[in-house]
Amino acid sequence: MSFEFDIRFSDALKDGPTLDKWLTGSKDLKWYPVKTKDEVKSMTSNWIGFSKYKASLTATHKNQAVGIGTLYLMPYKKVSHHAMFYIIVGKSYRRKGVGSSLVKNLKNLAKTRFKLESIHCEVFEGCPLIPILEKEGFETFAEQEGFSKDGNEYLSRKLMESFL
Repeated sequence: MSFEFDIRFSDALKDGPTLDKWLTGSKDLKWYPVKTKDEVKSMTSNWIGFSKYKASLTATHKNQAVGIGTLYLMPYKKVSHHAMFYIIVGKSYRRKGVGSSLVKNLKNLAKTRFKLESIHCEVFEGCPLIPILEKEGFETFAEQEGFSKDGNEYLSRKLMESFL
């Protein structure tokens, strides 16, 4: 039996609290550039804020959010041909195709709605999103060793891009 889910545009009021809950105090923070409660609050506010431009997608199962992916649109004309994105899938919904579907849908949204030429993602070494990105045609265009520090652990940062 396959896992069935839908993809819809994100709603800040509905999906913001879920995003905040997934990141607050979670081990998943290892994969994002934030650490403190205040940083998480700022990131989730920015992240879900792009929903007002219909640049954020939420995967749902039985009307419950199971994953969220968002294009961070550039406000300046010179660089508005590309965007960064972030994605997260709720812990109990991973390895069910949600992440892959969100990445595919974000690529389609970027190309058709926003006429972007490329999208890119910042990932830290060991991130479970890396194989999905590679499968979807993303290539590493930059890598920085020891970019992120959490306690005594340093992680490299990879910047991966897909041309649309």
